[in-house]
Amino acid sequence: MRTPHPLLLTLTLYVAGLGAAGQFSKLAVSFVTLTQIYAGHSDALLGLAVSLISLVGLILGLVAGIVVSRIGARRALVAALALGAAMSLWQATLPSLPVFMLSRVIEGASHLLIVVAAPTLIAEATSDRHRPAALTLWSTFFGVAFALTAVAAPSIIAHGGLALLIGAHGIWMAVACLAILLVLPQTIIAPPPPNARVSIVRRHVIAYATPGIATPALAWLCYTLTFVSVLTALPLLMGGTAPTWLAALAPLVSIAVALTVGVAILSRQPAQPVVTLGFALSACVAVLTLLVGFTTVSVFLLFAAMALVQSAGFAVVPQINPDASSRALANGALAQMGNLGNLSGTPLLIALYQGAPVLGPFAFLIIAYGCGVLVTWVLGQRAVAAMKEKRPLPKTEGDV
Repeated sequence: MRTPHPLLLTLTLYVAGLGAAGQFSKLAVSFVTLTQIYAGHSDALLGLAVSLISLVGLILGLVAGIVVSRIGARRALVAALALGAAMSLWQATLPSLPVFMLSRVIEGASHLLIVVAAPTLIAEATSDRHRPAALTLWSTFFGVAFALTAVAAPSIIAHGGLALLIGAHGIWMAVACLAILLVLPQTIIAPPPPNARVSIVRRHVIAYATPGIATPALAWLCYTLTFVSVLTALPLLMGGTAPTWLAALAPLVSIAVALTVGVAILSRQPAQPVVTLGFALSACVAVLTLLVGFTTVSVFLLFAAMALVQSAGFAVVPQINPDASSRALANGALAQMGNLGNLSGTPLLIALYQGAPVLGPFAFLIIAYGCGVLVTWVLGQRAVAAMKEKRPLPKTEGDV
């Protein structure tokens, strides 16, 4: 069977990524409608229906990496997309809230497998020359999906309610699953090597003690701590003067910079120092916010600087991990830390703002970005050195 062009493979996997992000955005952008359908339940409980996927990702992120490395990325992705389609079509019946919440937990497992398997497949399917650009494109899937959902959802809900929006997402997932089966050849990924029998706890210890796995994961934690939290807290940070369009436009600025400046730099430089540069520039903008406050210009500058972290964050994984198994675990750890950042960033930033409206947000940003610089420079250098020696993930005998 002839291997499809890497661009076609990458775009097909990107469609799967948009579906994974849609598992969040379909409820996030229609939350008001969700509260009307499930009237009588608290907004906090319904908010949990949106964030349950993050909780699943936080608990099982590395487990997803282990699953992908054992059964193969293509098989995991097909199963995850099929499961995600089934869950969305089930949710489209608008079942009772407990049943709906159960479906969200199962959907969380689908989401995790997609965001671990897809970038692993992209890394294996593209050449060294095109891999950074392909993974930079992959890094935009979340923001692009939210933007597309925000544009399409009002019209879809007006014509068929929330059920139609969720059902449409289920169809998207089913089409993505079929596209993967048709486009992605089974031979594109060699069967993963047999793994040693290692306990889940021990596997976590081994993974986060491995620089090639820990570096991108901890860097992504530093990034996600601030990205969503700053967007969410903009009205507070700008003293109620934030334009309504700023929260929508700032992520698009980040995506644009990632796909232009980020890709251009990554075509000439390894990803590890690019991530470090992104954190360093973000720290400089944090100092600017201390001096002039959060303004439209400083917010745009912050998201432009973070774009370098976004563009290189996934690209660094194949550059410092020697095989598909290690890369799957690294993507699983990255997903785990990303969910931790998304869950904890907003409450931390708001709490610090309430305690010290000027110094609190500055301290939050400078600590996050400072830790990002240290992690990607110090630990990243160790990961690069280990990669040059082609050291795979340690294998330790133990219990499952």
